[in-house]
Amino acid sequence: MTLIKDILSYNKQFVEEKRFEPYQTSKYPDKRFCILACMDTRLIELLPQALNLKNGDAKIIKTAGAVVSHPFGSIMRSILLAIYELNAEEVFVIGHYDCGMGCVNPNKMKYKFIERGIPESTLQTIEYSGINLEAWLKGFDSVKESVKNSVNIIKNHPLIPENILVHGLIIDPATGKLDVVAEDQHTSKGQGVKAI
Repeated sequence: MTLIKDILSYNKQFVEEKRFEPYQTSKYPDKRFCILACMDTRLIELLPQALNLKNGDAKIIKTAGAVVSHPFGSIMRSILLAIYELNAEEVFVIGHYDCGMGCVNPNKMKYKFIERGIPESTLQTIEYSGINLEAWLKGFDSVKESVKNSVNIIKNHPLIPENILVHGLIIDPATGKLDVVAEDQHTSKGQGVKAI
């Protein structure tokens, strides 16, 4: 079963009825910040509501677990673009409680690859090429430590200007309550991010 026909049918009506008009804004974030958040479905509407955001207020980057896994990966590139090209002045890393990345079992996932038709020889080739699939697929043990780690990677990145503030929060996916785990109170690299 595919959803594309339903989506395109709805979209046609959405455009014809000009229901897009209330959402029109520029590409620049009005509140001049970007958010790195988890892709969890519970946060699609809850996160913007809990932060009092409307369309156009912030750049929102979503990934599994709100994790910066590599300082020169696509997540970090998106954050840098938000800062240098789109005028963001602060970065918020927002993880959440009950995150699926906290219970990812790499071995079970590899088994699921095989169940879905990926040949075991492909997995062996990937690992032979120097990719440690277990390490690459592993989630985290503590959302608080994961958020702090991502904040530190961003704050101490060599291409992040010193005046950019980087904060870490955890949202409750049931209530929207935010807990601060790292508040940037000083702009010097390597210091000033207050762990809470």
